[in-house]
Amino acid sequence: MAYLSEAELNEMGFANFGENVLISNKCSIYNPHLISVGNNVRIDDFAVISPSNESFEIGNFVHIATHCSLIGRASIKMKDFSGLSGRVSIYSSSDDYSGEFMTNPTVPEEYSNVISKPVQLGKHVIVGAGTVILPGVSIGDGSAISALALVNRDIPEGVISGGTPCRTIKPRKTGFLDLEKKLNSQNL
Repeated sequence: MAYLSEAELNEMGFANFGENVLISNKCSIYNPHLISVGNNVRIDDFAVISPSNESFEIGNFVHIATHCSLIGRASIKMKDFSGLSGRVSIYSSSDDYSGEFMTNPTVPEEYSNVISKPVQLGKHVIVGAGTVILPGVSIGDGSAISALALVNRDIPEGVISGGTPCRTIKPRKTGFLDLEKKLNSQNL
């Protein structure tokens, strides 16, 4: 995997980006002026990051794996130490599927009813492969989402959740908090 150089990242026109940012040259990024990227971030091949109207914020020590997509009109925020496994899709906008309106982005807005709501992943959130996160969802700090979940409602802090639709399974252990303190003491 080849990563964009610092000069190439500067040329793209991100709102801002930190140090040790590794973004694949096979990643598709649209409207970079709406995207902020923290320190120690890796975005792998074939990821698509496409904000339309509001900013997308990617915190520190964040990983976005291959074939992930972050798409929508409303904001998407990934806090520090969060990560997405392969093929995770996060949508901050969705068409109205009721049949009352037309769908897809080629139709003029007056004929559609796109729903746009911010999405937030808290600190230390990990999302399993193939999961879909819908508009308006907030996943609490320290929670984990299993593979192939459909997250259509908020997830509280510190739990493991999964399924379609996503439900809380059990509490998540918190050893990562001690490791975060240790890492922060190293001033990376």
